[in-house]
Amino acid sequence: MIAPSILSADFARLADEAVAVGPAADRPGSDWLHVDVMDAHFVPNLTLGLPVVKSLRAATDIPLDCHLMIDDPDRWAPPYAEAGATNVTVHVEAAHEPVMLAKNLRAAGALAGLAIKPNTPLDPYLEVLRHYDTLLVMSVEPGFGGQSFIPEVLDKVREARRLVDTGHLKLIVEIDGGINADTIAEAAEAGVDCFVAGSAVYNADDPGRAVEALRDTVRHSAPQRWEG
Repeated sequence: MIAPSILSADFARLADEAVAVGPAADRPGSDWLHVDVMDAHFVPNLTLGLPVVKSLRAATDIPLDCHLMIDDPDRWAPPYAEAGATNVTVHVEAAHEPVMLAKNLRAAGALAGLAIKPNTPLDPYLEVLRHYDTLLVMSVEPGFGGQSFIPEVLDKVREARRLVDTGHLKLIVEIDGGINADTIAEAAEAGVDCFVAGSAVYNADDPGRAVEALRDTVRHSAPQRWEG
């Protein structure tokens, strides 16, 4: 799955930028559209919030993958699910009651995602992850786009992949940060299912074709797991 991040898009033209990575006559388009929500508290950046997500939901049929880099997601995350987001991801470092939050997100109609920062270990949260549908492994420090990929996080991806393949967890393994033509193959080989790419898509002359190029790289890097 390829999920372009609108953090790297033109905020004045978000509806058009969604169309640019959507389906076309010669390509299926993006699987998800990644929406980075930041509150200038949990991370040192301020982006967009619920009103923009509601507007995007009305402007595109691409499933919205909302990544909430915010304080107190227990309170603020469920409305994103209610607004029609397909997947709502919260940070384990910010959630007070992550198991209950996962249940609330699902009850509101979304998949529940749990994100971990590059320096956050996976092991303490394995039981919590049994309640989640997606695991988002951050491969940069959350807050700003255009950062360099941190390859050490792939150890966590490999462990998550092993647990999924052996049936101990049932979730989508997602990665976000520094994903481009040079890093996506390594991430695919480690076991990632869903790849968030911002600059690699929206800095390209043709964002839609950039999505397809990334998908082709995944297809060739992990053909045994390619399903579509």
